[in-house]
Amino acid sequence: MSKSGDANDPKGLIYEAYRIEGITKPDCRTIFLDWALSLPVDRAQDQALAALLDTYGAAHTDHPMTEVLREGRQGIATPRRRGGWRARNGRASS
Repeated sequence: MSKSGDANDPKGLIYEAYRIEGITKPDCRTIFLDWALSLPVDRAQDQALAALLDTYGAAHTDHPMTEVLREGRQGIATPRRRGGWRARNGRASS
């Protein structure tokens, strides 16, 4: 697999993360955020994460990036209620 040209990892960020010796989970989270922001709009994030886990997860089960990718998939599957202005405003008018 090359570090670029992958529709699921267009900038090769995930590819490179798996090759950085001694990378930490916070480093992986930063890389993950950059990856998520660089993913093309027409590419579904959940499908890209599944494909990346298929590519790297089994061979690197203890790698912090694998853990971050799994957390990313879990976060997509379980949306959380958001607060903010709309939530407060909606309650105030009830």
